[in-house]
Amino acid sequence: MWRLWMLFDPRRVLIAIATFLFGLALLIHFILLSTDKFNWLDGAKKQPVKAAVVQMVETEKA
Repeated sequence: MWRLWMLFDPRRVLIAIATFLFGLALLIHFILLSTDKFNWLDGAKKQPVKAAVVQMVETEKA
């Protein structure tokens, strides 16, 4: 294993890993913020009344 670190500078590798993970975390959070269900800043959007009534009627038929 020590030979691997002779090829790569450990500081650069750790900085690259930290940068990649930070970018990945930002990407995941922005993807979640773009959805209606997981947007914790705006809160859950309420369904229109008509859609809720249609959903209730469909569940009563089943």
